[in-house]
Amino acid sequence: MLYIIIIALIVLICILLTIVILLQPGQGSGLTGGLAAGSLSGGGGIGARRTADLLSKSTTVLGTALLVLCVLANFAIDRGGSGQSAVQRSGVQQSTQQGGLENPSETPSAVPELPQNENPDANEDSN
Repeated sequence: MLYIIIIALIVLICILLTIVILLQPGQGSGLTGGLAAGSLSGGGGIGARRTADLLSKSTTVLGTALLVLCVLANFAIDRGGSGQSAVQRSGVQQSTQQGGLENPSETPSAVPELPQNENPDANEDSN
């Protein structure tokens, strides 16, 4: 239940973070930066500066909250009571798939054996 609440908060923060980032003004480069710099050089730029500071701080707070909630979500995942990782579980299954052989030398070789009549050394002796 806690995990679902944390995921819902993460989704809400992602939506808010997207909106806040899109509302931020550009850095003043390019064609729009030159036009905006001329209009903001007068007294009308004071309100825009405070808005930019608020949006910048909002981005920092929302980004930090997103990071913290993602870490908390990792610890809130219901693991189903198993104390083993997926790799450990696959290792246990692999040993049972081998047929439970106690001696590793009893396992069949992966290299195919050549029949005696196709051995190239044997053909040289018969000539």
